[in-house]
Amino acid sequence: MMAKIATVLANMFEDVEYTDPAKAFREAGHEVTVIGSEKGATLEGKQKEAQVTTNAAISEVSPEDYDALFIPGGFSPDILRGDDQFVQFTKHFADEGKPVFAICHGPQLLISAEVLNGRHITGYKSIHVDLKNAGATVKDEEVVVCGGNLVTSRQPEDIPAFIRESLKTLQQ
Repeated sequence: MMAKIATVLANMFEDVEYTDPAKAFREAGHEVTVIGSEKGATLEGKQKEAQVTTNAAISEVSPEDYDALFIPGGFSPDILRGDDQFVQFTKHFADEGKPVFAICHGPQLLISAEVLNGRHITGYKSIHVDLKNAGATVKDEEVVVCGGNLVTSRQPEDIPAFIRESLKTLQQ
């Protein structure tokens, strides 16, 4: 079954944390839509290895039109959480129990959406205290799956496990 995956992205995303999972999702037959502040914008990764053109602007999309949410890391999530449209978009997926895949600094958007209380999660080491303060139980593991719909990982080295568990979640 093909899923429509909303990917929220801004400049300074961690290149491989977007490119590798997005490629794996597409190869598995899923549709990946890149949503940014404006449609048709070219976003550049933090390492300057990847450039991505947004498919849609956040103001043009509805979370109801997507089956899952993908939040790559880098500085992108911190930029996105400054915009209430992205925060509310993210909150919808968590509130509806839809799959959410967040890696590295991606959980920062979940903190701002205030949806982590009681959840098990991981993320980049520097945000562990923030995750705990948001009410989450933090685990220092390559991938954490909580409630069958929240998949998180810590860093680029964890991408294979992140992809494996995200694809498993999409099959359910």
